[in-house]
Amino acid sequence: MKVEQIYTGCLAQGAYYIESNGEAAIIDPLREVAPYIEMAKERNATIKYVFETHFHADFVSGHIDLAEKTGAAIVYGPTTMKTGFNTIIANDGQEFKLGNAIIRLIHTPGHTMESSCYLLIDEHGKETSLFTGDTLFIGDVGRPDLAQKVISELTQEKLAAHLFDSLRNKIMPLSDDIIVYPGHGAGSACGKMMSDETTDTLGHQKQTNYALRLDMTKEDFIDAVLTGLTPPPGYFPQNVLMNIQGYQSIDDVVEKGTTQLSANAFETAAKENEAIIIDTRDAQTFAKGFIIGSYNIGIDGSFANWVGTTIADVKQPILIIADKGKEEEVAVRLARVGFDHALGYLHGGIEAWIQAGKEIETIASVTADDLADKIQQNEVNILDVRRNSEYNSEHVAQAINAPLDYLEDSITKIDTSKTYYVHCRSGYRSMTFISILKAKGYTNLIDVQGGMNAIKETERFTISEYVAPTTML
Repeated sequence: MKVEQIYTGCLAQGAYYIESNGEAAIIDPLREVAPYIEMAKERNATIKYVFETHFHADFVSGHIDLAEKTGAAIVYGPTTMKTGFNTIIANDGQEFKLGNAIIRLIHTPGHTMESSCYLLIDEHGKETSLFTGDTLFIGDVGRPDLAQKVISELTQEKLAAHLFDSLRNKIMPLSDDIIVYPGHGAGSACGKMMSDETTDTLGHQKQTNYALRLDMTKEDFIDAVLTGLTPPPGYFPQNVLMNIQGYQSIDDVVEKGTTQLSANAFETAAKENEAIIIDTRDAQTFAKGFIIGSYNIGIDGSFANWVGTTIADVKQPILIIADKGKEEEVAVRLARVGFDHALGYLHGGIEAWIQAGKEIETIASVTADDLADKIQQNEVNILDVRRNSEYNSEHVAQAINAPLDYLEDSITKIDTSKTYYVHCRSGYRSMTFISILKAKGYTNLIDVQGGMNAIKETERFTISEYVAPTTML
């Protein structure tokens, strides 16, 4: 029997490959399904099941394409939702034979009402592994406020109460030596305080996970899991509906998104479709020259999350600028979060645009030492675009918190008559923030290279006393 975690860092997401005696199952696959199919092919295994722990909000699952390409059955826990595809709606405790192993569905409502975990039982009848989706993370549990965006009569308090019962009655009675395989790790917006670790024993989680404390009342639990939650990204409900109703094949989406466009065709497509241009190059490279109106969301960061956070509608037409050879990766990562309307990319990159005689813009950028010099000479305005939890943990004394996560609210903090120096942690988010605001007509924003990391290294700034964050949202 084989169990493999397939972890995707940019989404902080774990999918799972389970194999026994020539039969395989995939749990919570990403949308690009070729790697799972190739993995099974190399091992002469047949993919029999696609198990989904719930209707995901933070990414579009690959269940439909994987089932169509392999003949595998899609399995969900108990739900009354009508899906746009064939699926097995399993009962609590229902078992599925996989080679010499058995996978038992455990219905654990709370994160969502259909949320379920999958218990792997080996050929000797031993319960070995638990695939917990967004019910139980390492160090945390799933946030109970997302399903209310889809089912209006649910409240986060009702969902939290369900989650308490699921954990106490379904998960905690299981053996301590069971390995927990969660759906996400640190960096996901599906939980508050997830560990960097991506597996653990259930026994250790019972000892260390704040939400599994034995002395907690249900009221204590509800208060603990709801404290520190912030509004989820706007694309989450749209992804849920795609996962329920269905979607285009990723093959078609990527083929369209990787259409080569000349500078003239690119310009025409932008105007005719009111497309947003996403420039995925490194922040400082972008700053030196970019197409007017472009958003800089670098491919080397949490690209898909920031696209979904800063662009409200997954149906928004998008045009791509990428380093050579990165175009398909960009189209795939857009599709992972449901942005299926990429129209193509600028062939030849920004150099082709310049060679065509078309106009570019730049963004001013200073080092942390430069900023320290300016503070000594004059009063300056500093915008810290990190999350509120990061800002509360520590910040430059005179900085204003204007999180990129909540851009529309942050814009209201900016006086267009003033100049602002903008920083994040490393320089990724600050360039995204400035580029989007520049596209909206804000011109007096200057990037601080290296962000808070560089600011602290200078030892020339007054920084608030560090406070350990109570949430990472």
